[in-house]
Amino acid sequence: MTTTLSRRLASALAALLLLLVGALALAGPTQAADPVRIMALGDSITGNPGCWRALLWQKLQQNGYTNIDMVGTLPAQGCGFAHDGDNEGHGGFLVTNVAAQNQLVPWLAATDPDVVVMHFGTNDVWSNRSTQEILAAYTTLVQQMRASNPQMKVLVAQIIPVAPPTCTECPGRTAALNAAIPAWAAGLTTAASPVTVVDQATGWVPATDTYDGVHPGDAGIVKLADRWYPALAAAISGTTPTPTTTPTPTVTPTPTPTVTPTPTPTPTATPGSAACTASWTVASQWPGGFVVNVRVTATGGPVTSWKVTATLPNGTVANAWSSSHSSSGSTATFTNAAWNGSLNPGQYTEFGFQGTGTGTTSALTCTASR
Repeated sequence: MTTTLSRRLASALAALLLLLVGALALAGPTQAADPVRIMALGDSITGNPGCWRALLWQKLQQNGYTNIDMVGTLPAQGCGFAHDGDNEGHGGFLVTNVAAQNQLVPWLAATDPDVVVMHFGTNDVWSNRSTQEILAAYTTLVQQMRASNPQMKVLVAQIIPVAPPTCTECPGRTAALNAAIPAWAAGLTTAASPVTVVDQATGWVPATDTYDGVHPGDAGIVKLADRWYPALAAAISGTTPTPTTTPTPTVTPTPTPTVTPTPTPTPTATPGSAACTASWTVASQWPGGFVVNVRVTATGGPVTSWKVTATLPNGTVANAWSSSHSSSGSTATFTNAAWNGSLNPGQYTEFGFQGTGTGTTSALTCTASR
């Protein structure tokens, strides 16, 4: 009797063990937490090539924030070292236009971010959009972000001061916008979806932090990355960042911007010969003015320098970025900057300019040297 009972008990225990092993096998390994998805949103200060984003990503990695995914419908343009560079930095765009035309909605749908890092409004300031119009556009974008993700964390910059020679009113307009941003954010932030202001303006010197009075140079990209870092690290870790962040700048390696190949390059020129094409996109337009983005793509052999010539029958160039420019009558000529002239076959780079008149061209040519 005792032997029979022992055998039955042993059989039951063996069956239970098999069930437990099977259950564990079905459960599989523990799944890692999903990465925090971060969208950098803005204009050419965020893109083209936006190397502050590369330095910021690098600093996050170095400090243990490795489970992150930089997201956006635009690829990295390169900054001298491998990094996750997806972004929504649309050169020449106005935040007021993006809000009015609901352009952010499909970008959000395509990328599903958890955190948005936004530096937006420089082109609006240049285009004399009022502070009230810009803040109303910010509100629209935040509402669209929360419709996409009710727990969205939003970091909004007090934008960098600018001093372009063709816009003497721009510094004052920028200061007025920046002064109004903290109160705007305080009225919109919630516990579920905090809006954090990051002070990118204090200590910014256009003469030394930009290469043209507007776009960040080597010193500027380090400042931008260092200012973003504490607030973004807090957003990633789930702590509450300080509303206005002005950390002590730290030393970060400065990359040399390069360009990034397109996913599917299609060379069309005879292999070995330098050649390029240029495509023209009007990013924004208003009565009496416009902003254009131009993409230069190497279509033959390696390129060491390029030149784009455009005929503007009803316009003139007021200011250009990521290129040098000259004008003669209705003809505008753009040559590469020091850092974006070298292109391998299929690679591209972009430059832009603001003009007066209308943003139409009757002729657009690109020539390249090897």
